[in-house]
Amino acid sequence: MLAIAVVVGLVSVGTASGALAQSSGGANKATDVGVTASTIRIAVVADVDNSLQPGLFGGSVAGVQAAARYINANGGVAGRKLVVDFIDSHLSDSESVNAIIKACSQDFALVGTSALFLNNVDDITGCKDMTGAATGIPDLPVVTTEVVQQCDPDSFPINPPQIECSTQNAHPQTYRAQAGRAFYFQQKFGKSLHGIYMLTGDLQSAKSANQVTASSVVKLGIKADDTITISAVAPQSAYTPAAQTMKNSNSNFAEVELAYSQTVDLRKEASLQGVVNPNIVWSCTVQCYNPQFLTQGGTSVEGEYVSLGFLPDIEGKYNKAVAGFDKYIDPTKRDGFAADAFASGLLLRDAINAAVAKTGNNGLTRKAVFAALNNIHAFTADGMLGTTDIAGRVPSPCYMLTQVKNGKFVRVYPTKPGTLDCSRRNLVTFQLDVPD
Repeated sequence: MLAIAVVVGLVSVGTASGALAQSSGGANKATDVGVTASTIRIAVVADVDNSLQPGLFGGSVAGVQAAARYINANGGVAGRKLVVDFIDSHLSDSESVNAIIKACSQDFALVGTSALFLNNVDDITGCKDMTGAATGIPDLPVVTTEVVQQCDPDSFPINPPQIECSTQNAHPQTYRAQAGRAFYFQQKFGKSLHGIYMLTGDLQSAKSANQVTASSVVKLGIKADDTITISAVAPQSAYTPAAQTMKNSNSNFAEVELAYSQTVDLRKEASLQGVVNPNIVWSCTVQCYNPQFLTQGGTSVEGEYVSLGFLPDIEGKYNKAVAGFDKYIDPTKRDGFAADAFASGLLLRDAINAAVAKTGNNGLTRKAVFAALNNIHAFTADGMLGTTDIAGRVPSPCYMLTQVKNGKFVRVYPTKPGTLDCSRRNLVTFQLDVPD
């Protein structure tokens, strides 16, 4: 029996509202870039408006905005209200750089960052504070595919990097990846699962991240009949070879490490090609937890398993933070990236509260928040996540599985609502030589 970690009601360190952390130096005042007497400006930099995948990380934006509403409704933080600036990085390396430069000049921190082409962090680490010192700007990202951002000491991903950063220049590198779903699938369907894994063909860093995720499942015994690379702009007909591979190999497993729309394309094409074995395990991760996946996929995506590292919006009655997420976000935008971005907002709240607990509200600086972030080793987003070592950049072993049933996401594992499976064996460590 796998160990089950019940996370209902867990409260992470430093969750007191801003009203409880009063300044010891009188009335609030401006203390750093983006901080006034009454507000703290934060930026969410995300790829949204683009031709390749329109609206790609709109959920990250909505999640940060919801977190700000939730925090403000509960007293704010450091005696101030959060104000969110959205800066679109447009799936562009130059626009990503420009977005960071703009945020550095006007915002206190980066929250929910979701920019695939952020391959240079000089403007994060070199960002100057109110005194002109190159303190850097705290970055609390949701999506990080570039190792340079994953291992940047100024970045604190809500989902810590799979790579062990001390090995980033080694060959091979060492990775730690959460692959608990493989244990569940093998326990339920047997040890003879084998099939296809699909990776992106549009960006090498994203493909490398996909490769690591897929490799962790392979390491646990779900063999690859083929690993297929495909572009996000490929038509549904381009998925015919994948479907044919499944048919010819009698595959009983398929995992797509791509945008949810591509999983939809695979499922529809597989059906057209006669891949209709009811015993096939169709697996996807956080990107498929999206209401549009259900709308676009319809009956084609019935039975799809979606692995998550957080309590989903369907369980708001079991957790206060999830209920807050549900309350303050548009239901059409409650996707997996939005949930992680909401949690990143709570991470900033906890770091700010820890900082001002030592210095008072008028000691709120980027430097103080960096110090606080570097001491957060057991973050749970008020129980929304499994315990995560943010400062140590160690991925959480915690996960749960939903499955599409009758057009809805339904919890299937662990069966008890409000829980995650946090068995240590879910975090798989292995070596792999992945291109930069």
